[in-house]
Amino acid sequence: MTLRIGYLLPTRESVMEGRPEAGPLMDLAERAEQLGYDSVWAGDSLLARPRHEPITLLAGVAGRTRRVQLGTAVLLPMLRNPVLLAHQVATLDQVSAGRVILGVGIASDVPNIRAEFRSAGVPFEKRVGTLMEGMRLCKALWTGKPVDWDGRWHVEQGVIGPTPHQPGGPPIWGGGSAPAALQRAGRSFDGWFPNGPDSTLWGVQWRQVQAIAREAGRKPDDLTAAVYLTLAVDENAARAEQRMSEFMSAYYGPRSDVPKKRQACFVGSAGEAAEWLNGYVQQGARHLVLRFAGDHEKHLETIARLRESLRP
Repeated sequence: MTLRIGYLLPTRESVMEGRPEAGPLMDLAERAEQLGYDSVWAGDSLLARPRHEPITLLAGVAGRTRRVQLGTAVLLPMLRNPVLLAHQVATLDQVSAGRVILGVGIASDVPNIRAEFRSAGVPFEKRVGTLMEGMRLCKALWTGKPVDWDGRWHVEQGVIGPTPHQPGGPPIWGGGSAPAALQRAGRSFDGWFPNGPDSTLWGVQWRQVQAIAREAGRKPDDLTAAVYLTLAVDENAARAEQRMSEFMSAYYGPRSDVPKKRQACFVGSAGEAAEWLNGYVQQGARHLVLRFAGDHEKHLETIARLRESLRP
């Protein structure tokens, strides 16, 4: 499978820094496409980490681009009614002519995210079951056939229109690297999309996902091996380290040391970045989604120049 490289739009940073205008984000998406990136991504949060709503924003990106795939990294479907979500995603997939990838996750267990779930009226403790049933209902509605559903939601002969451009709906990638997340990815999703760990352990876990898929009667080669990585690239190592620390602290708050340890983060020179990224590629990763710690134009150009050195 060809290696693909994606770019995460700085929606969170834009809001944090008091620059909520969408125009600059659209410009970055266009620039990524011009530089040869394969996908553009947007994160998700209602109140815990305020940012642009990803489905709405990606509809704007769809209108400014022609080639790049459009993904959520990652969406929290539990915060949305799945009937409405199915309609929104189907419409986005039509607007983009079939370029959508739906990255989904269950969210971290931290106080502000628990509060976010309470605000949305969703039981945090039941988020996994809510996610899985909601995705099943979305996929049922994406067939275009009348749906009867009697579970967390009640649907009688429900039909959405339009259905997605991609038959059956866009691919769904499951985030997370806990054992239960590996099971969900292998058994139920179209791809695995964690934000860690290091490349060696990522490779071990990817092979576990493949084995789980095989045991479930699925073809492991049909799953996409993806990873979400954060980088601060600078020839001055101390400056790169400072940039990453400041970025994580602003993004996650006082306990930024926790996500920094859990997530895969790189600081260093461009040459070292290529070597680090190749570690994941050699372990089987085929879609690298990159989040940059500031200086997005420079980072976009740097990684674009490194692309030829990244080979499966």
